[in-house]
Amino acid sequence: MNNYQSIFSEGFNLKYCVKGQGKPILVVGSSVYYPRLFSENLYKHFQFIFLDHRGFVKPPRSLKKEDYTLDKIVEDIETARQLLKLEDFIILGHSGHAFMALAYAEKYPQYVQKVILLNSAPTNSQERQQQSFSFFNETASAERTKQFEHDITFLENDIHNDPERRFVHMCIRMGAHSFYDYTFDAAYMWDGVYTNMEVIDYLWGVAFAERNLIRSMAHIDKPIFVGLGRYDYLVAPVSLWNIIDYENVKKVIFEKSGHNPMFEEPDIFDREIINWINE
Repeated sequence: MNNYQSIFSEGFNLKYCVKGQGKPILVVGSSVYYPRLFSENLYKHFQFIFLDHRGFVKPPRSLKKEDYTLDKIVEDIETARQLLKLEDFIILGHSGHAFMALAYAEKYPQYVQKVILLNSAPTNSQERQQQSFSFFNETASAERTKQFEHDITFLENDIHNDPERRFVHMCIRMGAHSFYDYTFDAAYMWDGVYTNMEVIDYLWGVAFAERNLIRSMAHIDKPIFVGLGRYDYLVAPVSLWNIIDYENVKKVIFEKSGHNPMFEEPDIFDREIINWINE
C-alpha cells in the first residue's frame, strides 16, 4: 500500500508517493499508475517520487485552457520540488510525460542532475502518429495484427459506456501496440487512475504535437538517457531517434519490450539505469 501525500498548486490536489531510498528520481505522471511499473529492486537503489500532474487529478473548478498548458505543468513540478526540498535530482518522464520532464529540465536546469526519457517519439504530431500506425501495419506479425484487430473492436463500446476514461480504455485496447507480449492485459494497471480528458486531450493533442524532443535536447547540457522498446508500436519506429548525435545522450533499445521496458524487462532495465546513473 502506497502512502500518499498532497501538494496543492492553484487548487489542484497533486498527490505523490515516495518509494525507496537513495538518490531522488522524480517521476512525472500518475502517482497511482507509475509505481506499478518499476521493480522493487530499483527502490533499493534510489528514492522514487511519483507525482501526479493535472491530467490525473479531479479539477478544483471549471477549467480554462490556461489552466493546463505545458508551462503550468512545469510550474507544478517546480512547486513540488520546492516543497520536497529537492536541490539535485533526476527527472524521469515516460511516454507523453517525457515532454514534461524535458521542458522542466530546460527551464530549471540548476536543480536537475540527469534526465530519463522513456518510450516517447520525438514529437506527437498527427503526422508522426500516422507514421507509427503505418509502421505497425507494415511490420507487425500476423498474430499481433490479429490480436489488435480483435481487441480494438471493444474500444467504441468501452468509450460509450465510460467516456471520461477514454484515455485509459484506449491504452488497454492498444495492448498489441504496447507490449512485447501482445496478449498481455494491462487493465489492472489502470485501476483507480483518474483521468481528466480535457487536460489530456490538450497536452497530448496540441502541446506535445508542437514540440520536438530532439530539438529541445540541443538546449540541455545534462546527461540524458533515452530508453526505447523495440516492439513499442505506439511511438514507433525506434529509428525516429537515429538522428541524435549529442554527446550527453545515451540511447538504449530494449529488444524484448514494447511501451514499458521497466515492467517487461526489469532486470536489463534496472542494470542499464543503475549503471548510467552511477557513471
